[in-house]
Amino acid sequence: MELFKSFANYLKKEYGQRVQKISINLPFSCPNRNGIIDTKGCIYCDNISFLPEYTLSHKDVLTQLNEGISYFQKKYPSQYYIAYFQNYTNTFAPPETLYNIYTQACNHEKVVALSIATRPDCINDEVICVLKEISKKKRIFIEIGIETTFDNTLKLTNRCHKYIDVVYAVNKIKNNFWITGHLIFGLPGENVIDVIEHAKNISALRIQCIKLHQLQILKNTPLHKIYEKNNNFVKPLSLQEYINWVIIFLEHLSPEIFIERFTSESPKERLIEPNWNQIKNYQVADIIKKQMQEKNTFQGKNYKI
Repeated sequence: MELFKSFANYLKKEYGQRVQKISINLPFSCPNRNGIIDTKGCIYCDNISFLPEYTLSHKDVLTQLNEGISYFQKKYPSQYYIAYFQNYTNTFAPPETLYNIYTQACNHEKVVALSIATRPDCINDEVICVLKEISKKKRIFIEIGIETTFDNTLKLTNRCHKYIDVVYAVNKIKNNFWITGHLIFGLPGENVIDVIEHAKNISALRIQCIKLHQLQILKNTPLHKIYEKNNNFVKPLSLQEYINWVIIFLEHLSPEIFIERFTSESPKERLIEPNWNQIKNYQVADIIKKQMQEKNTFQGKNYKI
C-alpha cells in the first residue's frame, strides 16, 4: 500500500523518466519588499538560502538551465527537467517580461514543464493570460506560497495577505493549471492541533500537490533578530516533533493530494535553528515512511470530506 502520494513517482510515470527541477534565479522582486505592500518582507524570508550555486549570479535563463543540467546529468544522463522559477515572486513583473522569460525556458529541448512560484495576491487576469499562452508550449505548474491557513499567523509573520486571498487565487486558476501549495510547520503560535486544521483547509482547496517544510531561523532575517531578543517567540521543532506533525497532517489530508517535499534545506552557515545535522529531504522521507509503517497509518486515514 502507498503510504502517501509521491509527486516524484507521478512525474516518473507521466514522463517515463526521472524528472529534476532546475532552479532559475531572475531579478524579480516582491510586493512585500519593494513598497507596493510593504518593504520588510516575510519575517522568515531569505531567498538566497535555497538557491543552488549555479543561480547566484544573474545569468540568462538558458545559461542557468544548461549549467543546472550539466550539474545533474552526470548522475542521471537521460532524465528530463522542470525549469523552476523559485526565488521571490515570479508573476510580479510586466506581462511581456513574463512571456519573454518563460518562452526562453520552453525552448529548451530537455525541459518538459515550467514551475512558477508566486504569492496568492500576485495572480491576476493579465498573468493568467500569459500563463495560458505559455502552456500551449509546455506544461505549467503554479506554486503558491500558502505557508499557513490562519490569518493571525499570516499577520504575525508579515505575509501581508489573508487566507481568503489564497482561496481566491486557487479558485481563479485551478481549472487551467496544476497547483502546488507551500506550507510551513512550526510558525509562531502554531501547534500540532493546528496541523489538523491546516490539513482540512488544504484538502478543501482541492489543489493537486503540497510542499511541506519546517520553519527555519536564518541569519539576518527579521525572525533571527526577533529570536535573539525573545527566544520564546518561536520554538524550533526537533526532528522527531516535526515528523510527528507531518504524519498527523498526512492522516487528515485528502488522499488525492500529492506530496512533493517534506523539508527545506539551507546552507549550514546561514542556519540558526533548528539544527538537524544537515539531514536531507530523502532521509526525512525514509524516516516518515518507516514510522508510518510502524503506526499502521497512511495519508487520508482520518480524512473526512
